[in-house]
Amino acid sequence: MEEHIVYHLFLIFAGAAILATLALYTRQAMIVAYILLGLLLGPSALSLVPDAELIAHIADIGIIFLLFLLGLNLHPQKLLKLFQRTLWVTACSSLLFACLGYGFAWLAGYHGMDTLLIGIAMMFSSTIVGLKLLPTSVLHHQHIGELIISILLLQDILAIFTLLFIRAYEFGATPGFRALLLIASLPALLLAVQFMQKKWINYLLMRFDTIQEYIFLLAIGWCLGVAELASTMGLSAEMGAFIAGVSLASSPISTFIAEHLKPLRDFFLVLFFFALGAGINLHHMTAVLVPALLLAGLMLLIKPLAFKWLLHKTGENTPHSQEIGIRMGQLSEFSLLISVLALSQGLISTQAAYLIQATTMLAFVVSPYLIVLHYPTPIAVSDSLRKN
Repeated sequence: MEEHIVYHLFLIFAGAAILATLALYTRQAMIVAYILLGLLLGPSALSLVPDAELIAHIADIGIIFLLFLLGLNLHPQKLLKLFQRTLWVTACSSLLFACLGYGFAWLAGYHGMDTLLIGIAMMFSSTIVGLKLLPTSVLHHQHIGELIISILLLQDILAIFTLLFIRAYEFGATPGFRALLLIASLPALLLAVQFMQKKWINYLLMRFDTIQEYIFLLAIGWCLGVAELASTMGLSAEMGAFIAGVSLASSPISTFIAEHLKPLRDFFLVLFFFALGAGINLHHMTAVLVPALLLAGLMLLIKPLAFKWLLHKTGENTPHSQEIGIRMGQLSEFSLLISVLALSQGLISTQAAYLIQATTMLAFVVSPYLIVLHYPTPIAVSDSLRKN
């Protein structure tokens, strides 16, 4: 098993380096290169990495670290102000996208729970695509990033509610009862994190702040510990990691922690996008290719326009509103998770689940092109657009 993992990691990162080189020379997004590599090496093609599920489980750590680092840059008071500003935008846009997805599914011949879940899956934008391609060293992008983060986090809360309703059938509980558990779990987690952070974590960080290795270990332990606590309480590990990050945002060494964890985050995110591509089943995807192309095109067109208009109504200027709309124009990792979980619970047909997955993957491929070619990103090929 150990030899297989080392061999698979060699294939993934050597292949990623080769395809990323080609992507840079051809002015393409490296994220797409990682997804394409997963498709080539995964079970649907060469099958050199047949156990894509194992890689996916490991890769989930990348999302956890990503949310933790995001939290490190947001003070709690500032986050609440952002939520107040973007709540209306998130609610209106989510309702619009859900209705569009529902209507498209109904016109395509789907019925019942299929149409409902297809509509819900269209509500969300990708945390990874939206934030991985966002420079944070440019002042106005720090403002744009704050707005994007607040919208994505509100979307994540909606997604968690959806997943809890789906999981309710697995545990034999009613959806309403599961929702009540969530409402009770979130404040309990916040109180527990606040208590531990003030009583122990802050003291340890200040007591040993000159020992870099210890700070690195403590930050990782705190991140993963709160993530696991959140998961145990019925919330998502990603939400727990974000709360862990926010709890340290006011610490004097939060910037130091963030900078030193970025390489670790990037390592796992390469695995995440590889696993995304390796999970594609070409046989099933081709059966829904035409409706998926139409639905993905509809979302890629409507989402940027909707976000632009809604943000402009809140007082944001037109260039910023348009850029945020483009950066959030894709679908989300949560869309994939909803389809997989609903299919495993028998709540959705196989064809509807693959429609969601194919649409999400197509949007994942196209959206980075639009961002990388028109806006500053850390991985842009053009020198004028490459911003960290």
